[in-house]
Amino acid sequence: MRNVSGCARLSQVSFPIILSEGERVNYFDVSILAVIQGLAELLPVSSSAHVIMTEKLLGLDPAAPDMTLLLVMLHTGTMFAVIVYFWNNWRETYFSSGRAFKKNVFLIILATAVTGVVGLTLMKLIKYFFAANADTFEIESLFSNSKIIASGLAAAGLLIILSSRLKEKDRGELSPLSAAGIGFVQGLCLPFRGFSRSGATISTGLSLGVARKRAEEFSFALAVVLTPAVIVKEGLRAFSSGSAGTVAVSSGVLLPSLVGMILSFVAGLLALRWLSRWLEHDRWHLFGGYCLCAAALIGWLG
Repeated sequence: MRNVSGCARLSQVSFPIILSEGERVNYFDVSILAVIQGLAELLPVSSSAHVIMTEKLLGLDPAAPDMTLLLVMLHTGTMFAVIVYFWNNWRETYFSSGRAFKKNVFLIILATAVTGVVGLTLMKLIKYFFAANADTFEIESLFSNSKIIASGLAAAGLLIILSSRLKEKDRGELSPLSAAGIGFVQGLCLPFRGFSRSGATISTGLSLGVARKRAEEFSFALAVVLTPAVIVKEGLRAFSSGSAGTVAVSSGVLLPSLVGMILSFVAGLLALRWLSRWLEHDRWHLFGGYCLCAAALIGWLG
């Protein structure tokens, strides 16, 4: 499961939990991954890029079956953080009247449908031209390459910076065209590690003239719709491996995964508060600067 590295040796000092013969996971690894997942999943800096690089530094094999439950629980923790953080705002926006509810549900369905069409089409094109005999999971693994991650981060950084140029007084309400545009860009994010979903969708909304708060709320409403699909996908990944059943019932992986879910939930709440403040106080472009710096570092290290 592990590649031996300095960080891996350090992590093995802390309370290992036996998964199966020869495999271990411990609270050090779980805590680091949970905090990074919670922060990077909800900040516009790409959780996949940060988690993949962290797994490499810790010597973890992200394709190992015993990592699947942990990743599912971390995604679940961040999803609940989004629901808790935005619930009051969504209640005011989506449930203020029957008309408002129908309008916003339509916009979410529209954006999600566009995302599905674009994402699936893009995956089919990638499979046709670059990986004809590969399955979906093998195609996704191609995008864990450091150079591709760096390119995705750079693209997200540029989009974030460019979207900051329009003043708030010139922004308005979310239209069906804007929702479709946000869904289109979200579809482009699906296969590409490093191309932050939240960064891309919020920035697209800002670029299309949507008010900051509205763009933020809508982006994370889409995340709540999309996250269960990600969880199901990770579950299918587990059951596609021979040892998935062992991992699923192991108390050795369940307990640290629960701890990880709680930590990712707390980190997610902090990340959302941070994002909202910077978005409201004209600091959105700073996230873009971070993405560009991270892209340069990963490209250099890779």
